[in-house]
Amino acid sequence: MLGLGAGAAAAVSLAGCGGHTGSDGSAPAGGSRPGAGEGTDSPGPRPTATVRPIGDGSTSFTGKQPHQPERPVPLEPGQTPPQFVVFSWDGAGEVGNGLFPRFLDLAEEHGASMTFFLSGVYLLPESKKRLYDPPNNPRGASDIGYLTDAHIKDTLRNLRRAWLEGHEIGTHFNGHFCAGSGSVGNWTPKQWRSEIEQAKSFVKNWRTNSGWTDVEPLPFDYDKELVGGRTPCLLGQDQLLPTARELGWRYDASSPGGRQVWPSKKQGIWDLPLQQIPFPGRSFEVLSMDYNMLANQSLNSTNAPAHNYPGWRKQSAQAYISGFQRAYETNRAPFFVGNHFEQWNGGIYMDAVEEALKHIARAKEKGGDVRIVSFRQFCDWLDVQKPQMLDRLRTLDVGQEPTGGWQAFTRDLAGSTSTGAADPA
Repeated sequence: MLGLGAGAAAAVSLAGCGGHTGSDGSAPAGGSRPGAGEGTDSPGPRPTATVRPIGDGSTSFTGKQPHQPERPVPLEPGQTPPQFVVFSWDGAGEVGNGLFPRFLDLAEEHGASMTFFLSGVYLLPESKKRLYDPPNNPRGASDIGYLTDAHIKDTLRNLRRAWLEGHEIGTHFNGHFCAGSGSVGNWTPKQWRSEIEQAKSFVKNWRTNSGWTDVEPLPFDYDKELVGGRTPCLLGQDQLLPTARELGWRYDASSPGGRQVWPSKKQGIWDLPLQQIPFPGRSFEVLSMDYNMLANQSLNSTNAPAHNYPGWRKQSAQAYISGFQRAYETNRAPFFVGNHFEQWNGGIYMDAVEEALKHIARAKEKGGDVRIVSFRQFCDWLDVQKPQMLDRLRTLDVGQEPTGGWQAFTRDLAGSTSTGAADPA
């Protein structure tokens, strides 16, 4: 882990490893939240007063999701693209450490939307774990722990709040198998379909599986809500994508080691990877995720000697900030950050991502066209852009400014109408 190759390799192999752990209440019906649209000051849509239960009542239809941005429009010739930033969370479970509501509060304070990749087994009581039949693993097995009943209820409340406040609920699948013959890296498209169907089932049937009647239903139809995910340890994307495409998914966030450039599609799905970003004081770059910083700082220890924490916290925050600034000041490539609701090494990585989000929010508040959005909202913007515009943006390398400035760089791209499919499958 001491050079570019070693550091990057460690980051790729360890991304998303480890357990996932994770105020209650609902968002007000009105209000505004910045996102992928052209404006941020108009009120978001209000959910209908009618709640229509779905299935056993674990989920429900409550109308259009509140706090969504205005409908995006294509960039005009000569226009500077927005700087998109996506903060995402793997696991998205609540275990009493207060991190899920902490970042919901932070997002609300700064008008940010995020993506929460829910592990389906976090809504399955351990007493019912044999309902889970993971591919190439024993029935009921999981490499992340099942939550207590109380923490499942807390997770449900936080997921409900998250959606009502405009955030996206994606999937981190279920058992988080990263090693051995049962690793997700060895699964076939058929096995990925089984895993996805089970993950959705645990979300759609938590009431039947738990018997609880004192917890409100999730306020969305998960069959429609789920349009993307991130695989455990960033493994298995090539075999996942055929199934994701069949299911109508719009994106996948599982590629490791992506570069800070404008994205394209892979097998017809937007490929939105974690990215290599500057790692201050080191000769290599690190993936834009907390665990990869931990791996390169403490050699995978989640409880290293505390005297290291201040320096590591500063290094991690500056890595995120450097990644953002590099894109914002040059090619305006979207910036993707992944994290876990974990207190590793004294919680320094949570403090670092909060510092970075506040830095990014200040850039927005100073008048920069910075949009902290969910992956789905970013896809909404991508899907209405002119193919020629996206092709031009993809010619910009990491840290490369447009020749002659943005107005000159895109001014000759007039006259095209968006097709909704920016590049070939």
